[in-house]
Amino acid sequence: MLSCFAPIATIASPSQLPQSIMATLIQLSNNVAIADWEVELTAIRAQGAGGQNVNKVSSAVHLRFNIHHSALPIYYKERLLSTNDQRITKDGEIIIKAQQYRTQQQNKEDALERLKELILQASQPTKVRRATKPTKASQRKRLQRKSQRSEVKSMRKRVDY
Repeated sequence: MLSCFAPIATIASPSQLPQSIMATLIQLSNNVAIADWEVELTAIRAQGAGGQNVNKVSSAVHLRFNIHHSALPIYYKERLLSTNDQRITKDGEIIIKAQQYRTQQQNKEDALERLKELILQASQPTKVRRATKPTKASQRKRLQRKSQRSEVKSMRKRVDY
């Protein structure tokens, strides 16, 4: 039996979960999800122009997600921590600021969607680059540009009469 306070990382299928727990998850794939207690959302005032409303309403959202303390599978954690992204701190915390929309709800949804995209993007294996030779045409072009550049530079020299 699942408790509401237990971290839920891998599940057999979403249909096996109680509806109360299911509503609190960010579904990453069929068997990987994030519980809402792992994500810290804070309402802050948005930057930029907006008149009096921007000074009164905290419509921007600051999302914090600690990779180390999350219930994500180890593969996801390792991939996220090895990702070179400015939103991931040295302490292993993902920080996302969403302020694109005027309402707090839309910014919250945007921040959660961006978190989901970041995790899914990091989980994708990188394609291995296959080394190829430059084509004959590209080699000819390169040598032609090189000789033209050399000629331009040689024209700058002092003229000896």
